[in-house]
Amino acid sequence: MRRVLVTGANKGIGLAIVNAILSERDDTFVFLGSRDPARGEMARRALLTEHPTWDDRLAVVQLDVTSDASVGAMVEEIRRRCGEQFPALFGVVNNAGVGGGADLRTTFSTNTLGMRRVCEACVSLLDPSAGRIVNVTSASGPIFVGGCSPDRRRLLTNSQIEWSELEGFIHECLSIENGKEGFARRGLGDGSPYGLSKACANSYTLLLARRFPSLKINACTPGYIETDLTRPYAASQGKTPAEMGMRPPHEGTRSVIHLLFAELEGNGHYYGSDAQRSPLDRYRAPGSEPYRD
Repeated sequence: MRRVLVTGANKGIGLAIVNAILSERDDTFVFLGSRDPARGEMARRALLTEHPTWDDRLAVVQLDVTSDASVGAMVEEIRRRCGEQFPALFGVVNNAGVGGGADLRTTFSTNTLGMRRVCEACVSLLDPSAGRIVNVTSASGPIFVGGCSPDRRRLLTNSQIEWSELEGFIHECLSIENGKEGFARRGLGDGSPYGLSKACANSYTLLLARRFPSLKINACTPGYIETDLTRPYAASQGKTPAEMGMRPPHEGTRSVIHLLFAELEGNGHYYGSDAQRSPLDRYRAPGSEPYRD
């Protein structure tokens, strides 16, 4: 039985990913990560109401990706549940995130540093020759990078970037004042917290894949999906999510499932919502020619 951890999985895209894994792979067990255990259990019960046979293939683990203690406790809980079985995990899907309404520090804490915290903690649970990590980022990352100055684009797309460089860049961003004007002066476009955090998450994916070349470590965008994070934007525009072009959560699972289970060429790449490779510094529309480097 292959075991997969999905973070931020009690609703939205995360819950849809859990559903897709269990529906498509009857040899797979899922740890449903939820910051609120009660909401995690509600999500589990909802899934089992429709699929009672999943009872022995689905468990909830409490997980706040912004907390070292919570991530550490999650790792120990998975070890306890798996006992002597190794590897404890086949894959990790880093889905937990916050949307564009949060401030820069909160957004970095979850979307970039929280993702890194989970990756670093879970590497030891993975099969060193076959384990997989899927970082759910966003097309907002490449769009953000495309609006940066050339030197900033080089930094954020550098396949040889080190954590010390990326961490220093994050600290620099957190110190910038004067809002959009301050970011623009430093070659960082409009300083969108969401786009910036996702661009850094993609960069981290590059360096993690380089550190662990025997693992399959990639990032992807789920697409423009209707969730609690995107619904407020539609409301602010006076439109329905469908009128804004948002798709239902189950349509945001395609790339994640591909990166978890398909045969992949290369490593450390970023994929569009159509499960095709995409560039880190500009938007590639689904269905268009795949990116090659």
